[in-house]
Amino acid sequence: MYKLLVLICIVFNASALAKNVAIDPNNLFPQVKLETSKGTIVVELDRIKAPITVDNFLTYVVTGDYNNTIFHRVIEGFVVQGGGYDANYVPRKIGENIFNESGNGLKNETYTIAMAKENRPHTANRQFYFNMGDNTNLDPGMNWGYAVFGAVTEGEDVLEEIAKQKTDFNAELGWEDVPVEPIILIKATLLPAL
Repeated sequence: MYKLLVLICIVFNASALAKNVAIDPNNLFPQVKLETSKGTIVVELDRIKAPITVDNFLTYVVTGDYNNTIFHRVIEGFVVQGGGYDANYVPRKIGENIFNESGNGLKNETYTIAMAKENRPHTANRQFYFNMGDNTNLDPGMNWGYAVFGAVTEGEDVLEEIAKQKTDFNAELGWEDVPVEPIILIKATLLPAL
């Protein structure tokens, strides 16, 4: 069974990567700078352990699709989530859902970046989140988890500041934990390889 699952993953990975041309393919640990209304965050992505997720994220970065989006879900000690809505709470266009790489060995630990998804396993597309605590409940176990694909290398203090912002129920979204003052992801930039 395990060999069959590995084979399925390899075939799925190959077909998914064939659809999307890899961005900065020779850089195994690309870095992305996220300029927010609260300061700058830099993340280092792990293409070795999460190649599909990294290429998906980088596609949104280099096309400018993360620019001028908001962090719409903020829970201190848990997550800072964004990438899906503009400042007027209008959903941004989404690409295809991607294969869930949550079994890659990376854990939902403090200051890691992971993909948000629906309850079904392979439903991640553009929304991502930062872990603001060691969220072991989001790791895979008997069920699929949430795919971690990198970690913060600069700007942990910025994330902590975002996590402390006042939140409330937002009637437009119909959700709790929405920052009262919008927190903007002004620009996401793929940094040159080192």
